Amino acid sequence: MDSDFSKLKRPRSPMPDFVRQALYESGLMEAYHKRPAYQQNDYIGWINRAKRQETKEKRLRQMLEELERGGVYMNMKHGASA
Repeated sequence: MDSDFSKLKRPRSPMPDFVRQALYESGLMEAYHKRPAYQQNDYIGWINRAKRQETKEKRLRQMLEELERGGVYMNMKHGASA
């Protein structure tokens, strides 16, 4: 279940506690870990880069919705996450 982050071209983004909590509470942590390392890192980096808390929460909701639906990554169809 551990993803290989060694091949990332960008620095690995640390997961904030509120994101970790939301993943566990929604039951989507496993779906998150099934995503490729670059997707996990991109989601977290995207959430972390938001300046306003409202934006962070909106991005978090989008990530959770995409994890729940499957086959979607950053509003795009993505077979690897199906």
